[in-house]
Amino acid sequence: MAPLQRAARKKIVRAILPRLHMLFPDAGMMLRYSNNWELLVSVMLSAQCTDKKVNEVTVQLFKKYPTLDDYVNADIRKFEKDIFQTGFYHSKADHIIRTARIIKENFGGIIPQTIDELVTLPGVARKTANVVLGNAYGIVEGIAVDTHVKRISRRFHLTDEENPDKIERDLMDIVPRKDWFDFTYLLIEYGRKYCPARQHDHTHCPLTQIVESYI
Repeated sequence: MAPLQRAARKKIVRAILPRLHMLFPDAGMMLRYSNNWELLVSVMLSAQCTDKKVNEVTVQLFKKYPTLDDYVNADIRKFEKDIFQTGFYHSKADHIIRTARIIKENFGGIIPQTIDELVTLPGVARKTANVVLGNAYGIVEGIAVDTHVKRISRRFHLTDEENPDKIERDLMDIVPRKDWFDFTYLLIEYGRKYCPARQHDHTHCPLTQIVESYI
């Protein structure tokens, strides 16, 4: 199938957005945190891990490491054991501890407020930066593209790209800016509830007919 034209993709977005809002009126962040640093840690831990599992791990993690300095001074081997259940714990521990030190030394202990600054931190790409900016500061510079957003955007023919940064650019071009923040969480909820990654009959997904009517 040939890629859809921009106009057709914009029509699909206009058609599905109100329905997504109706299906998921409370769509939003599911990670639990009490400050911006904990938000960043949670999002970094969520890579290749479910939000549910991250929340289970951070209940104890945030009690054991209540301040930024606790991460700065953490023993990396012990920290790896503390986050073991989230997977990829070697790289995650390294990234989080190095990020804590950089934030303390270079940013005065404050989470940066721009994507350009956030993506300089170890293990922080645009997806994490978008999530943190939007939830910590209400700053929306883009659309966070996780595995659900990637899969559903391609399923809805809103992009033909595989690279998350290219997918984000495609979505930013067709989704109204006022909807950028919500769009991520709407697609995540849709993917979780109706259109999971496992093989299934897409004719039963509630937005399939609407999308196909524009193809």
